[in-house]
Amino acid sequence: MSNFKALPDLLPPTSARGIVGWFRTNLFSSPINSILSLVGIYFAVSFLTPVLDWAVFSAVWTGEGNAACAEASGACWIFIGDRISIFAYGIYPPEEFWRLDVCFVLLALSFGPQFFDKFQYKVPLAMFSLTAFPVICYFLISGGSFGLVDVPTEKWGGLSLTLMLAYVGIVAALPIGIVLALGRRSEMPVIRTFCIAFIELWRGVPLISVLFMSSVMLPLFLPDGMNFDKLLRALIGITMFQSAYMAEVIRGGLQAIPSGQYEAASAMGLGYWKQMRLVILPQALKLVIPGIVNTFIALFKDTTLVLIIGLLDILALVQSAIEDPAWRAVETEGYVFAAACFWVFCFSMSRYSQKLERKLHRGHKR
Repeated sequence: MSNFKALPDLLPPTSARGIVGWFRTNLFSSPINSILSLVGIYFAVSFLTPVLDWAVFSAVWTGEGNAACAEASGACWIFIGDRISIFAYGIYPPEEFWRLDVCFVLLALSFGPQFFDKFQYKVPLAMFSLTAFPVICYFLISGGSFGLVDVPTEKWGGLSLTLMLAYVGIVAALPIGIVLALGRRSEMPVIRTFCIAFIELWRGVPLISVLFMSSVMLPLFLPDGMNFDKLLRALIGITMFQSAYMAEVIRGGLQAIPSGQYEAASAMGLGYWKQMRLVILPQALKLVIPGIVNTFIALFKDTTLVLIIGLLDILALVQSAIEDPAWRAVETEGYVFAAACFWVFCFSMSRYSQKLERKLHRGHKR
């Protein structure tokens, strides 16, 4: 019988683990990679140093008015602090800000827990986000019922309006896009022709033209006395426009499903809608998560175009605040703030889609 004992596994050498190991593996794994990494670090430091000096170290954070920034060489963040309520709420009545705050909190509570794997009530929360949440916020923001003061849509604006346009467009465009994608692949000529014509028509027209037509031209074709709210017309235009793009993304996922899946579903005796709901669509939507989220991000950024029809989103309010004679030379600060707001939401959607892809990964990646 052998007297030898198995020794415990030793840790890798220090040069192969921790931060040192990460640098050796990712930045300095070969002479060429080392040279490229050093050049990249040099350019990054050369760029970030003046940016950080302007944005942080030489910036003015406190004071009263534009006079406090007169001699500063850095950013004047006092401007953002002075106008933050306008950027967030637009010209909504200040005494009713609490109604928008409630919607902001509900939005955070509806989507924040989705990022945590251990949260057990994701499905009920998602159903609340798609059904009750829009209804609650509509009655809160518009008022006119339950004792709330009526606030016309002309006073809606800022970040709240941007989120509203993006949320409604996203929630409505996905199901409409699914129906259009299924219709385009239908064997019924009338339905297929209608869906193809709808998709190609909306994809062939710029969104700015769609918004202009919905705001200016549509009322000309309506009967006398009939009119739609400007915000409602914008929401319909954005939804229809993005639905056409969403349909093509989903159609790509449907075409990627092997024919054997359709045959297997038929062999089980499932009808068309059960095949789509239980077998085909879950696989197709999983394959095109990046394309779907990319469409959502494009929709979120395209909401800035509502400026041309007189709706004041966050970017429009930043532009109007920059032109205020009381503030001078604050263009950069205003646009940086608007860009940061868009980046936060777009980056969050991108990260969540990556998390969802990893969770649903079943070997289809290459």
